[in-house]
Amino acid sequence: MRFKLDENFGRQAAAFLREAGHDVMTVRDERLGGAEDAAIFSACAAEERVLITLDHDFGSIVRFPPETSAGIVVIELPPGQSQASISAGLQTLLDALRTHPFKRALWIVEPGRVRIRQQDDSEDDGR
Repeated sequence: MRFKLDENFGRQAAAFLREAGHDVMTVRDERLGGAEDAAIFSACAAEERVLITLDHDFGSIVRFPPETSAGIVVIELPPGQSQASISAGLQTLLDALRTHPFKRALWIVEPGRVRIRQQDDSEDDGR
């Protein structure tokens, strides 16, 4: 898959996804660090890249309709986030991708599960 990591992820997260065989760019790679959320969303849509973020603002399907882009993944981390919890969230995402195709949706990745909101506004527990 083609992903764009938001600026709240470091190089380790990009390397983790690349090692799993994915095409990964980062907001920083494209000099979008500090850009408005709408600009990041537009860039992802134009590039057909799924945005992976820790920013809950991207969970607003009214403001950022996932069906108008390649899709959005919001990783929810437990308090006191660490590199280990970020890696665990990304692994949960990769595990879910093995059984659920990603179709212009909003995925909320929580510890141990993935909630999927499809274009028809239904919610599905993906794990």
